[in-house]
Amino acid sequence: MAVTPAAAQDTGPSAPDGTRAFGIEPYIGVLGGYHSFDRRSEFGVSPSDGRMNGWLVSGIAGLNIPLGPVFIGAEGNATKGFGDIDWEYGARGRAGFRAGESGLIFVSGGYQWVNGKGNRGFGDSSDWIYGVGVEVGPSDIGMGGVTGQSGPRLRLQVETYNFDSLRPMAGVVFHF
Repeated sequence: MAVTPAAAQDTGPSAPDGTRAFGIEPYIGVLGGYHSFDRRSEFGVSPSDGRMNGWLVSGIAGLNIPLGPVFIGAEGNATKGFGDIDWEYGARGRAGFRAGESGLIFVSGGYQWVNGKGNRGFGDSSDWIYGVGVEVGPSDIGMGGVTGQSGPRLRLQVETYNFDSLRPMAGVVFHF
């Protein structure tokens, strides 16, 4: 009996979305959101409302390492702020569960640098940042077959800078 080339290839175990269960999955994305600090944060006090806050547009890049039904990963961000925040940038690790066809549920932790706008009375600081989030792909929201097994996912996350702030973000992440 002859063995066909397709039958000779062993793809190994697969994850719920059909991708390899083990490997490296790089991604990039764009998120938008708002960062609001407590009045007692280390950035100082604004003459207007007493706390630092502002809208954000963030570019992210990272990679996930799937380990069967769970994953670990690393991510970096560069973020332009509007309002009292000039720039934010940081690096974090993340871990979580793979859910459904292409979904992820995760926790993250890392280090974030925040540059306040000096002309508004705010300085610069860096500290730990923690968060939780989810990503859902097209098949998870009833649009299966649109992009196949990789492609865009909607991400929703909430983070806190040293438990002095709330930083809700939403956007699109492109997995390769």
